[in-house]
Amino acid sequence: MAEHYLLDTETVKTYLVEKLKLFSLNEPLVAEEIGDGNINYVFRVCSRTSGKSIIVKQADRLLRSSGRPLDITRSKREAEALRIYAALTPQFIPRIYAYDDTMSAICMEDISYCGNLRKELMAGRPLPANFAENAASFLADAVFGTSDLFVSPEEKKERVKAFINPELCAISETLVFSEPYCNGKNRNRITPGNEAFIQKTLYNDEALKAEAASLRETFMNKAEALIHGDLHTGSIFIGNNTGTAIDKNGTTEPCMKIIDPEFAFYGPIGYDLGNIIAHLYCAWMYVAFTRGACCDEKFYAQGELQSPVSQPRAADDFTERIAAAIETLPQLFTAKALERCKTVPLSDPLYNERYIRRRLTEIRADAYGFAGTEIIRRAVGDTKIAEFDAMGSDPRRITMERIVIKIACRLIKRRRQAGVGAGTVAYFRKTLLNNEI
Repeated sequence: MAEHYLLDTETVKTYLVEKLKLFSLNEPLVAEEIGDGNINYVFRVCSRTSGKSIIVKQADRLLRSSGRPLDITRSKREAEALRIYAALTPQFIPRIYAYDDTMSAICMEDISYCGNLRKELMAGRPLPANFAENAASFLADAVFGTSDLFVSPEEKKERVKAFINPELCAISETLVFSEPYCNGKNRNRITPGNEAFIQKTLYNDEALKAEAASLRETFMNKAEALIHGDLHTGSIFIGNNTGTAIDKNGTTEPCMKIIDPEFAFYGPIGYDLGNIIAHLYCAWMYVAFTRGACCDEKFYAQGELQSPVSQPRAADDFTERIAAAIETLPQLFTAKALERCKTVPLSDPLYNERYIRRRLTEIRADAYGFAGTEIIRRAVGDTKIAEFDAMGSDPRRITMERIVIKIACRLIKRRRQAGVGAGTVAYFRKTLLNNEI
């Protein structure tokens, strides 16, 4: 009986030829490992003659860093989530060529004709003009489209059961919603110089902690739709700014691809929407600081820095595109979700427009709150965001983190207020320019 074994750059070629028949026998192949994660192995295998290229993602039974056992059924859930999303929005999902349950391996399209959104933004390349439109379409059609508005109660209950994901959900429940506010296991990584600020702003703010607890309960108990569960700029790939890209076979592809839904489960839709918003704020923050050029002595981290640092530059087209996406994404999602409700049959006639609009209002409120919790956990938690880590020991990092944490607290506490999106964008822009922390 076949058993799971870990692939490497040699055995993955044999596996694709002999087991999956995705390349011809004796076809010259080259393979490289391109993954940088802690729980999976990712390979790119390419034919030297045809140029055909395939990505193989295999789940490991052990955590690379510590050797802790892992449940490899996450790979099956990921493959099934990709299948469901592809059926609803094929333009946003890489083509899946095969899934091998025994090997916990997904073989999919190589999307290297697109660029990783996080890396593109950090490199100073502009956000595509149609990014918010595409992201809203994915959320409305692929995520919202799996809710009980469109799926029968029987099918939804079966999906909820199939996507129970306790191991990876526990990671989010702890690292996103608990430790950043309590540091219960002493795993938070606080930038030196920000200890007192974090103590006052997070650990000692009981009102904030109560709101974070409420969001944690929503995350744990609101089985609303099949959410990606880890939808950020690192799991989104984009083509060129015209909205299309050409693959190796000359085929025109849409500019956005979504990958890595291994955290997928039936949860609150606002979590995915909020994650995108959070990471756009972090991208905006990083660019505002690293592209700053002038020196202003007033720009200190509340007097704790010993030398002046560069002030964030004024708004330009790059940052304004990000700001516009943050502000318009929830509204675009709402509009597209309403349109879907008018064009796709609903599962029950009870779901009238009044109810749907109320529900979408709740999703937006959840999204702003989850955006805040994601920002905070990336700023102070064990798993940092690349934008912050890229700053290293740069003294500007202290101020950067303080500003974005203040924004996050505002999003959490004011998530149900009308106009919170536009208001927080305006507040963020003003805070960046005036250092009002």
